[in-house]
Amino acid sequence: MGTYVGIVLVSHSHGLAAGLRDLLVELGSADVPVLLAAGTEDGALGTSYELIVAALADADAGAGVVVLSDLGSSVLATLAALEDHPEEYVRLVDAPFVEGAVAAVVTASTGAGLAEVVAAAEDARSYRKL
Repeated sequence: MGTYVGIVLVSHSHGLAAGLRDLLVELGSADVPVLLAAGTEDGALGTSYELIVAALADADAGAGVVVLSDLGSSVLATLAALEDHPEEYVRLVDAPFVEGAVAAVVTASTGAGLAEVVAAAEDARSYRKL
C-alpha cells in the first residue's frame, strides 16, 4: 500500500461536508484521507481558519493534498490559511464541491499523483448531467 493524495473539504456546514465524506468513502477508498474543515469550532455554520490549518496538516500522507471549498468565504479563508502556511504539496482547486470531490477521491484511490488528482477535480467543472 502506497501513499495517497489527501482531500480536504472546506465548507460552511459540517453536516454537508460530513455527508459528502460518507459518499466519498463509499466511492473511493478508505485509504484516501478525507478530512473536514467544516463549520466552526462550536458547531455553528461558518468557516474556521484554525480548522482549515489543522485539516491541511492532517490530510498529508506524503503524496499531497487537494482542497475543495464550497462557497466564497470558505475559499477566502482557505486562501488566507495557504498564504500563512504555504506548502508546495497543497492545491486549492477551482471545482464544484460535490463533483470535484468525487472526481478527486476516485482518482486518488487509484494511486494517482497530485497533478492528476487536481486535473480530475478541475475537469469536473465540465460534467454534464443531462
